[in-house]
Amino acid sequence: MKYVATFLVLFTVYILLAGFVVQELVLGALISVILTIIIAHYVNYQIDWKLPYRIVLFLVLYLPVFVWQLVLANIDVAGRVLRPIIPLNPGFVKVDTDLKGDFAKLMLANSITLTPGTLSVDIKDQSIYVHTVDVKGKTAEENREIISGLFERILGVIFK
Repeated sequence: MKYVATFLVLFTVYILLAGFVVQELVLGALISVILTIIIAHYVNYQIDWKLPYRIVLFLVLYLPVFVWQLVLANIDVAGRVLRPIIPLNPGFVKVDTDLKGDFAKLMLANSITLTPGTLSVDIKDQSIYVHTVDVKGKTAEENREIISGLFERILGVIFK
């Protein structure tokens, strides 16, 4: 089953990039078969059958929230830049996370980095180290809620 799923993903990507010309379909199938044999043989991975469910949750729950937070962060940073005296309180913050998988933590770190004013610097065990232009919280828990709280709650549902 791993071979079939790998082939379908590779062939679908090839078709999306190359088009629906008969010669391209034949070449794409041949290349996909060769890459499937190589990848499935040498790379150890498992197919997660919850992936379609997770993609739907990601598109319906996470993406709108992320876009909204992105807009708010852009407005905040633009407001800081346009003021005569730039209000900054920069610093590094350790944000602990309850997310278990590496991919879930990567999604959280990327979401933090993509919102202006914050930059994920490192992920170590269950912590993400973040540089922010405005450290607002007084405690580690306040900083966690301000920086990653909403993202983490939604990602926790998607990647549980």
